[in-house]
Amino acid sequence: MDLLRFITAGSVDDGKSTLIGRLLYDSKSILVDQLEALEKQSKNKNEDGIDLAILTDGLRAEREQGITIDVAYRYFNTAKRKFIIADAPGHVQYTRNLITGASNSQLMVILVDARHGVIEQTRRHSIIASLLQIRHVVVAVNKMDLVDYDQKTYETIKADYEKVAQSLSLPNVEYFPISAFTGANIVEPSTQMPWYKEGPLLDYLETLELNEGEEFEQSRFQVQFVIRPQTAELHDYRGFAGQVISGSYKKGDRIRILPQDISTTIAKIEMAGHEVETAHAAQPCVIHLAEDIDVSRGDSFVLENESVQIENEFEALVCWLDNKPLTEGNKYFIQHRSRLVKVVVKEINEIIDVNTLEKKGVSEPVKLNEVVRVKLKTASPLVFDAFTQNRQTGSAILIDQTSNSTVGAVMIG
Repeated sequence: MDLLRFITAGSVDDGKSTLIGRLLYDSKSILVDQLEALEKQSKNKNEDGIDLAILTDGLRAEREQGITIDVAYRYFNTAKRKFIIADAPGHVQYTRNLITGASNSQLMVILVDARHGVIEQTRRHSIIASLLQIRHVVVAVNKMDLVDYDQKTYETIKADYEKVAQSLSLPNVEYFPISAFTGANIVEPSTQMPWYKEGPLLDYLETLELNEGEEFEQSRFQVQFVIRPQTAELHDYRGFAGQVISGSYKKGDRIRILPQDISTTIAKIEMAGHEVETAHAAQPCVIHLAEDIDVSRGDSFVLENESVQIENEFEALVCWLDNKPLTEGNKYFIQHRSRLVKVVVKEINEIIDVNTLEKKGVSEPVKLNEVVRVKLKTASPLVFDAFTQNRQTGSAILIDQTSNSTVGAVMIG
């Protein structure tokens, strides 16, 4: 069963948390004790006697104010697919939270209040989807119950958003008229909107094809842990554990170990304690090499005939997540999957306006929520692909060396 990661976006009170709660509730993904707790805590109750939004609004401040502050992740599955949903805040000051959640999402659901139509925050979140190369966007026109399920209202909003999508070159956009509060057209088709002939939202999420040639096909593997038991029965055992990031590896493949650039052969591949011939993308495995080579956590394996970037100086987009400003010359750690190295910000070249995508010169320190293009220099080389090609190997985070807090989301290339 495959996995779909998606994020909900939209302005404050557009119904993002309620939509996720409805998906969980109608797909029977809520336990009995959770339902009992919901009934006691609910203020804005629907016809079932519960407030679905508080399923994701976990912080006390969120429940008191009826808003989402932090990104909340929820997991559920149906008979057809597993899902990881990120519920992102709608406030402008929490833009960094949206970018963080969206950076690992395959699809963005942008909610639009049927009463208000396409607004500035709708455009802002659409720009972020374009910036992060999210290939699938769903526009969910919510609160249709508050406009009497009017078809003309929906068609007007759809036409307005089509102009936004065209200006940003968003490749795949789908539209759904829904009511998260009543459940109309989310899990079951809506009887109140007979004019809408397509299926409900969940049907689309379950059947969306994710392998439309968009997956990065070259083979990438990064070592997470070196297994060396040194016991009597496993005296000579040396395996390199990790997850196949993309592509596949099979026994007998010639590979290069990077950044050292040493060639060798895969002698054996193990999964769940059993030897296998091949390991594919997203599968955890242990790879054994034909020669004894010094390999450490964070080293990468690529097939010998495939190309990859190995640099200690490169350009990247950075979404700044810290209250302390970002300035040239600042030093951090950069965490690139399992690899952690020191990095310095050599140049800050331009700031990108997330409202317009306009690029401007930088005349003052970079503030919280701002997105900038920078040049970074690392203490030792990173093995990566451009973010536009492979989001798994093209993304990283910046970490403050003193507090160990995450201060920047990095998109390389």
